Amino acid sequence: MKKHVLIIGGGASGMAAAIFGARQGAEVTILEHMDRVGKKILSTGNGKCNLTNRRMEPGCYRCSVPKFPMEVLSRFGEEDTEAFFEDLGIVLKDRNGYLYPASGQASSVLDALRAELSLRGVAVVTECGPVHIEAPKGPAEKWRVTCERGTFFSDALILAAGSKAAPATGSDGSGYKLAKKLGHRILTPLPALVQLRCREPFFKQIAGVRTDVQVKILAEGEELASDCGELQLTDYGISGIPVFQVSRFAARALYEKKQVTAVIDFCPDMGKKETGRFLRERRELLAERSGEGFFNGWLNKKLALLFLRMAGIRPERQTESFTERELSALARLLKEFETEVVSTNPFENAQVCCGGVDVRDINPYTMESKIKKGLYLTGELLDVDGICGGYNLQWAWSTGAVAGIHAGTMG
Repeated sequence: MKKHVLIIGGGASGMAAAIFGARQGAEVTILEHMDRVGKKILSTGNGKCNLTNRRMEPGCYRCSVPKFPMEVLSRFGEEDTEAFFEDLGIVLKDRNGYLYPASGQASSVLDALRAELSLRGVAVVTECGPVHIEAPKGPAEKWRVTCERGTFFSDALILAAGSKAAPATGSDGSGYKLAKKLGHRILTPLPALVQLRCREPFFKQIAGVRTDVQVKILAEGEELASDCGELQLTDYGISGIPVFQVSRFAARALYEKKQVTAVIDFCPDMGKKETGRFLRERRELLAERSGEGFFNGWLNKKLALLFLRMAGIRPERQTESFTERELSALARLLKEFETEVVSTNPFENAQVCCGGVDVRDINPYTMESKIKKGLYLTGELLDVDGICGGYNLQWAWSTGAVAGIHAGTMG
């Protein structure tokens, strides 16, 4: 007799779990509350689907138990993911370690997964609505899941319901409630890989500027995280990859009611002393230029005017009149530009969440719950979030595959 596996959630980890469960010989059913599975995959990697990354290090994942993510990846890692998708007919393209389908289309990845689900006989039930779970009361009983489409029974249950990020793709946070009702601890989910909103009104004047920087996040003066890359200035604050990478630390500190500051280094390739020398050299080189011309060809004009104003320098003044004190003020602005972070953008703008099911309640080598036997939890539902670059999809493939293999195995 075949083992029955029921999966709540048809996202990346849910589909991976279904495929690997079916490959073990199990009879698998996916319950998905949207009108089709895998919608969130279509928006990953700007529609190109960054499947994984060849650089897998502990620092690529954030978790309250730092060793947990790599323990999971030791069971199904990046090389396994490559082999899995190549087996599905996806030709992979390496862009500096970032792996994409050669087609450049996320839809081709989803099509391959859906084709494999069909080939393996996985039943997909969509538009299920809210679900109610009853756990087995004894070894002879099954899991019982009731939804708008009926009642389903299974020997094993996989919760792959996603997080609260990007709710338009189906992530409504319902999985947290289900996990909590089944006895699991939940660390408050917060937006991650998200833009940061800042207090100062001057952002409207510099909106649209893009420039390479280093961004640091401080909470009550203590540095929490930093990253380098292209900053995008918006009318409400800061965005761009380096901001996304540190945003989860800002989100958690704000949740804890701490004062959060972003410190931006607009000259990351120069030290403080080198920046000061460079400014003095420009004062000599461009002595007859105006203050506005002092920055021409180096900084964006919007930033230049802001820095001059904040340093107390009129734009029409000649560069040769800049005092040492004024140059020092400009150097501080360039190297340690501070802005108060008041909030993140909401879940609607977040790519993932930080927080979720406490991984201390999960076996990293099987993804089985330590609270309920026969229950497995995967993907963004867990308190693990990766940095940008294919790491969150890799987390989905890894947790889904491990859960599917163990849930689908008889015995």
